[in-house]
Order: sequence, then structure tokens, then C-alpha cells
Amino acid sequence: MTDWIAQTPQAAQAYLEGRRLDEVECVIPDLPGIARGKAVPASKFARQSFFFLPDSIFYQTITGGWGEAAGADGFIERDMILKPDMSTATAAPWTGDWTLQVIHDAFDREGVPIPASPRNVLKRVVDLYHQRGWKPVVAPEMEFYLVARNIDPAKSIEPMMGRSGRPAAARQAYSMTAVDEFGPVIDDIYDFAEAQGFEIDGITQEGGAGQLEINLRHGNPVKLADEVFYFKRLIREAALRHDCVATCMPKPIADEPGSAMHIHHSVLDLETRRNMFAGPQGGETDAFAHFIGGLQRYLPSAIAVMAPYVNSYRRYVRDHAAPINLEWARDNRTTGIRIPISDPEARRVENRIGGMDCNPYLGIAASLACGYLGLVNKVTPAGQFSGDAYEGEPDIPQVLGSALDLFDAATELHEVLGPEFARVYGIVKRTEYEEFLQVISPWEREHLLLNV
Repeated sequence: MTDWIAQTPQAAQAYLEGRRLDEVECVIPDLPGIARGKAVPASKFARQSFFFLPDSIFYQTITGGWGEAAGADGFIERDMILKPDMSTATAAPWTGDWTLQVIHDAFDREGVPIPASPRNVLKRVVDLYHQRGWKPVVAPEMEFYLVARNIDPAKSIEPMMGRSGRPAAARQAYSMTAVDEFGPVIDDIYDFAEAQGFEIDGITQEGGAGQLEINLRHGNPVKLADEVFYFKRLIREAALRHDCVATCMPKPIADEPGSAMHIHHSVLDLETRRNMFAGPQGGETDAFAHFIGGLQRYLPSAIAVMAPYVNSYRRYVRDHAAPINLEWARDNRTTGIRIPISDPEARRVENRIGGMDCNPYLGIAASLACGYLGLVNKVTPAGQFSGDAYEGEPDIPQVLGSALDLFDAATELHEVLGPEFARVYGIVKRTEYEEFLQVISPWEREHLLLNV
């Protein structure tokens, strides 16, 4: 067993030092980003090089139903071969015994990557960059809420109780006192992250009641998506220790800001390792403009991936810390595409469209795909926006149905993400949307039952 443990990252080895490993969780992210897989005794994991799961895990909706996404042979649930990526081995420090998690990749029996697997989709996009001699670099920002426990879906979500004995207060962005209110939860988040070997760039209080943001250091897109995938579980486990719930639902509380997953992008030249967005004298390059142009042209068709649920579109509210259009500007948080202040070598483009509910692999893949198409097609962006972008007109889909229509028609985007993935994704999301449309909301009963 020690042979394979020696292949794991240093943090995993440090976690197990002087201890006996009990269990390994063999996991794979499904379409929503939920960890699927199985837990096996450590002794068994040491003897296996792969395991099987049916490909139907990628046809499952968020409600546990099934999209009619099977291939021409029908819904026969073929087994996939899941192989561990030992570089992803990390602790599960909230468990009662000594447990590691390992992310697996999905292949068919001929060794071909399963196209509907989100991690494979992101790897496909990154590989397209590499084939051009480019190296994409990303840095995600994760926003989420700590809320009171809620076991009744009909009841509104409420902020968690802070250490002061009062519910978390809203409109306290960047307040250190507000961060201190959640001190015990944040301490566990830091401890879990350290045990898992994740480097947090900072934690801040955001504008919502009980809303926090965690920033991760920039790096390889697949590695960062792995960390966001792990972090979603980490923050939930930390919250449950303190009688509250961490939620990545983009708009859990009415009249409060939504939770986003902003993605910062830069692209390096693989040969020179220089940032392609900065010229020899530090000026902005054509590649910089084309990447922005790609986001502006193709993001409307990709929003169904970056905002994957009906609740996602409640984020895009004027004057509520979320974009309503795809204008771009320097150091302007009202625009959908923002250029942060930086030195030329750190010049980057921030996509502010994605919600925290998106699958991190798919959200990052879709954003990179739009930038890639901009670079390849040399798309010229609109002029830089000046002023408050909330005064402009919305130019992104306002409901999931419209976003899915755009996605289904976006054949050029499908070629980057993978046509089979696009087919499966569109069917599964359409199934979820149609299921939602069958639900009668409290608003309809209150205002329409006796008045129309």
C-alpha cells in the first residue's frame, strides 16, 4: 500500500503520517458536480487499478430523474472504466476515520475518454489550447452563503445565527466583524483546507447576509476545478459542524445578492511562458482583445452551462452585484467582463457571469471555450464601456429556457466542448427545466388563484 501512497501529493502523505489509512473514497464529478462513486477499504484500493460505474450517472438530473440522453442503442447503461488520478488524492478530514478522496477519470473499454464526463470536457478544452501553443491559466472566486438549517422546502431561507446570538447581517461587505461572526466555521474551513493541501488566497465577507467569498491562487484549470469541486464539499462539512448549512445556490435569499463563481483568465505562450495579453513593452495585445471579443460573442450561448438552473437567472438583477450584460471595462464591477488592476505580466480577464451553482469543470471549460474561439477567430470586441453598465440594456438570457435554446444552436461551441457532451447536456437540462415548469409556485397561488 505504501507504494501508491508515495504517489500522492505531499499534503495527503503528511495527513497520514504515523496513521493507518482506513478508507479511500473513489469519486467522479457528475453533470451537476455532485461526487459519485464508492468508498472502498484502503487494502482493496491498493489492489485495484480501476473500477466500474454505469455511464448513466451523466444522464441524471439534479432531482434524481433521468434525461433521455442515451445513444442510438438506447438506455442500456454501459459500464465505464474509472481510473484514479493519484495527483488528486487528498484528505477527507471531517470523517471519523482516516480517509482519502481520489478523483477518477472515465474511459470506455477502448480507453477513449467518456465525452459526457465534465472533467474530460475541461481536459479537452485545455488540450485545444495546448495544440495552439497556448497555456490557459485561471483563478476562480467562490461565493457562498452560511444559512440556518432548513428542512422545509416551503420555508424561506434564513441567515445563520452568528456568535453574537443575532442572525448574520446584510450589507456588511468586507467587514472583519462580520467575518468574526462566523469564526468557528471559518476556522474549520481553514483547517480542512490545510489538511487537503489547498492554498486559500483570502476569505472576505460579501454583501449578503452570511455570504462569504473564498479566492484561490491562479493555476492549471483542471487542478483549480478539482479544488473547487473539493471545496464545495469541504465548506458544507465545516458548516454542519456548527449547526448551519453552506449553500452554493446562487440566489438563496430574496433581495440579497447572488453567489457567483467569477473566473480570472490569462493565457501564456507555451514556448516563452510569457503572458499573451501583455506585449514586450507591457501594452495590451491583439490576443487580449480577441479573448474579450470571444467572451462577448460566445458567452450568451454558453450561459446555460455557467448558469445551469432556474434559480441561476435570479442572480442577474440590476444593481445587485451581478452583471446584466457583457460590456467590458477596466476596474468596473458593473460589467460582465472586467479587467482588474494589475501589472502587465499579471494582466487577466475576469468573467463575472458564472454562478457558484455551476459545475466548476464545465463552468471553466465553457468560459475558456469562448475565449479560445475569440483567439482562433480573431474576434474584435465592442468598445470599452464607460460608466455604470446597469444603465445599459440586458443582453444575456433571462431564463433557462432561452439560454438552452441558444446553447442547442451553438454548433461552433459544441465542437470545442465536444458534440456528444453538448447533446447529453442539452437533453438533461431541458428535462430539468420541463420538470420545473410543472411546479406551481406560492406566488402563483397567492396572486392568481382568486384574482384572475
